[in-house]
Amino acid sequence: MTKTLRVSLLVLALNASLAQAGLFDDDEARRAILDLRERVENTRLQAEKDALRATDDNQQLRRSLLDLQNQIEALRADLAKQQGQSEQLVRDVSDLQRQQKDVVGGVEERLRKFEPVKVSLDGQEFTAEPAEKKDYEAAFAIFRKGDFAGAQSAFTDFVKRYTASGYVPSALFWLGNAQYALRDYKASIQNFRNLLQQSPEHQRASEAVLSIANCQLELKEVKAARKTLDELIKAYPQTEAAAAAKERLSRLK
Repeated sequence: MTKTLRVSLLVLALNASLAQAGLFDDDEARRAILDLRERVENTRLQAEKDALRATDDNQQLRRSLLDLQNQIEALRADLAKQQGQSEQLVRDVSDLQRQQKDVVGGVEERLRKFEPVKVSLDGQEFTAEPAEKKDYEAAFAIFRKGDFAGAQSAFTDFVKRYTASGYVPSALFWLGNAQYALRDYKASIQNFRNLLQQSPEHQRASEAVLSIANCQLELKEVKAARKTLDELIKAYPQTEAAAAAKERLSRLK
């Protein structure tokens, strides 16, 4: 039974009591009326308290629901933030791995620039530092351009700087040729002889001997030239230089 219904019944009871008031004396009637009124008033007050309490409960429930919704939104925002941080962390790790790969590749590339390289030149095989390979090729490029003075300077510097290099015999050969082109025949002869002393089996050794003879002829040292040509034929009989020496000797007689 609801509180409103109870109040209504009490009111009806009051009216019934009034209707029957004539059956009692005045004092009893008044007491009954007062008692009933008190009961009605108490019931009304209790109903109001219950309604007020229900309103408070509803408001508290609304506040609780609002707080819960706020917590849910905060959790969603925090989750999104953590997810974003996780994705950023993945990107950062990927970037670091790529940078590490680039650094390692760069270091390896720089190290390769300093590692000895295998060289095959004029029938000889040897290892050389990248720097000496570069310097030899630069000197030879100057010679091929016809800059014999520049080539003489470059090959002279090379022989002094890389005394134990496998390039030295070839460098001496081209140095002698550059000096021959510059008409410095004595210096040319000396460098060809240096080549023969260091590497008598060098692929260009027979050419060096023939070049010595040519320098001697330029210096009008015909007797010395004949001797050099004879030595060439005996030392390197199967070479093109030996064939050229025979032809040269036939014209000198």
